[in-house]
Amino acid sequence: MVVVLLPSSQVCYPNCGFGASSGIGTETTRVLAKRGVRVIMGVRNVVAGEDVKEAIVKEIPTAKVDTMELDLSSKASVQKFASEFNSSKLPLNILINNAGVMATPFILSKDNIELQFATNHLGHFLLTNLLLENIKKTARETAKEGRIINVSSEAHRHSYRGGIHFDKINDRSGYSSLAAYGQSKLANVLHANELARRLKADELDITVNSLHPGVIVTNLFRHSSIVDGLINMLGRFVLKNVQQGAATTCYVALHPQVKGISGQYFSDSNLAKASSQGRDAQLAKKLWDFSMSLIE
Repeated sequence: MVVVLLPSSQVCYPNCGFGASSGIGTETTRVLAKRGVRVIMGVRNVVAGEDVKEAIVKEIPTAKVDTMELDLSSKASVQKFASEFNSSKLPLNILINNAGVMATPFILSKDNIELQFATNHLGHFLLTNLLLENIKKTARETAKEGRIINVSSEAHRHSYRGGIHFDKINDRSGYSSLAAYGQSKLANVLHANELARRLKADELDITVNSLHPGVIVTNLFRHSSIVDGLINMLGRFVLKNVQQGAATTCYVALHPQVKGISGQYFSDSNLAKASSQGRDAQLAKKLWDFSMSLIE
């Protein structure tokens, strides 16, 4: 079994202090490798990615972990990654879209898209589309269910009014760093739901789900000084640790109880209910069309 995993915070705003050497993505890689899964980590910082690989192999000598360079905020980088992966002729059973930035100052990506939307949603959307034929082929040839997982957040409930700012995606004047994060996480849920609907219509044995990993003690709060201060004071007592945070991702990726379940939202390794906007089929379809227009 081969999994492509995009480690947590592997794409980040300059000097944010994130990295593939910590967070949910790294713990997910470790757990999957321990279960005999071959994991390909898409990493922006290749050196940090290799450090993660080395640490995992030291702990689990039988681990099959590889790194490939990937910057989710850049369409060119996503296209290069997908081309190289598809050329490798490796099968692809599971895709975990887990990279993320949070509450950054207003900044445009290399492709002139607001950074959080570009990184947290659009990069995943493009990569999933480019790897989808491989996932379909693998599911057919192995007779094993393919799974696509979008790691979202309960923050999807706190987007801009209306959900997605289709006409103001790059509006600096109305920008809210936290609402923009919520918007990108809402997009993760909507993307998963719409892709699940399309694959079901084609009667393909591939499921697509989104999930909330829990509020984790990581560097994601670095851009919000007040929240970061509270995290430093209280986080160890009220928040999940990284191992707990990775549990739902691993559950949705591997557990047989999830077989056949698609277009759903998970939290704490259980089915949960996304927001009303997250369950809006028309909004999901509109986001799909909007995203396609941005990647063409």
